[in-house]
Amino acid sequence: MIETNPTKETIKEGKSRRSFMKYAGAAAATSALIIAGCKKKDEAPGPTTDQGVDLGSGDTGVLNYAYALEQLEAAFYTTVVADAKFKTTFNASEQTMLMEIKDHEVVHRDFLKAALGKSAIQDLEVNFTTINFGDRMSVLGTAKVFEDLGVSAYNGAGKLLTSADNLLVAGKIVSVEARHAAAIRDTLNPKMDMYENLDAAGMDKHLSPQDVLKAASPYLKTKINASNLPTT
Repeated sequence: MIETNPTKETIKEGKSRRSFMKYAGAAAATSALIIAGCKKKDEAPGPTTDQGVDLGSGDTGVLNYAYALEQLEAAFYTTVVADAKFKTTFNASEQTMLMEIKDHEVVHRDFLKAALGKSAIQDLEVNFTTINFGDRMSVLGTAKVFEDLGVSAYNGAGKLLTSADNLLVAGKIVSVEARHAAAIRDTLNPKMDMYENLDAAGMDKHLSPQDVLKAASPYLKTKINASNLPTT
């Protein structure tokens, strides 16, 4: 329900969240300054076959994997804020948060595409038919899934990168994704367990590219082939 007469506490909360998300965006932009070139031994993506879009191998493949996920997230948040019911489904503070997350994901997507250059995979087709963009819980629940998946994906893929500079960039991006996950959780339910996505050692969980792409597949029309990605 939209707050037509917000209290001072609500205004303060909104400003705090905006500052928080803008700081996260600054961290994302900074990462664009230090991306490393891919090694010659890395293979660029191959042609699309029945097995799907080939991500390639080495650091090129890992960056394309990240690029695929950022395409999905950017498409989701772009659809959220463009929906006709956006301004009646979310209050002003929530609208600001979601628009800023959208901006971050678009920056991540465009940055990775530029960094990959001619080695970047094609634009992916998404499938959001199971999401009700006019329903607050449907949108926030899906956002939680995407943000948790993004954090687990970057954590799992970090060990596959051979370039220290690329690893540093991935670390900066995943820190932004973690901020998104925390903000979405707080918006969805302030009493939600903030530690549910941690392992027994108190670390964020990590997933392999195969597990991440399997979880993301219901939201993608384009099939992804990760068979050439490094495994260690």
